[in-house]
Amino acid sequence: MSERSKIAPDTRGRLIGTVEIKKIGNSSGIILSKDVMARMNVSVGDTLYATLTPDGGVRLTPHDPDFEKAMEVARRGMKRYHNALAELAK
Repeated sequence: MSERSKIAPDTRGRLIGTVEIKKIGNSSGIILSKDVMARMNVSVGDTLYATLTPDGGVRLTPHDPDFEKAMEVARRGMKRYHNALAELAK
């Protein structure tokens, strides 16, 4: 089985690249190509957040999913209480 046939595109987009798992001391690490890093807008030293997908996969993102959830709650609160917040800002 070729490496290409093991990786299927996700439902949100198309396949952008592959990653390789390498042994690093007593741990393992993944190698991202320059193209994948450029598309993700990340560089060496940046933090990636791993979340599990419903289909059993892993999603890597440079954005903290907990922060995104908190911001969504804050946006809803600011929209709902816009007038009160405007009065408090005076």
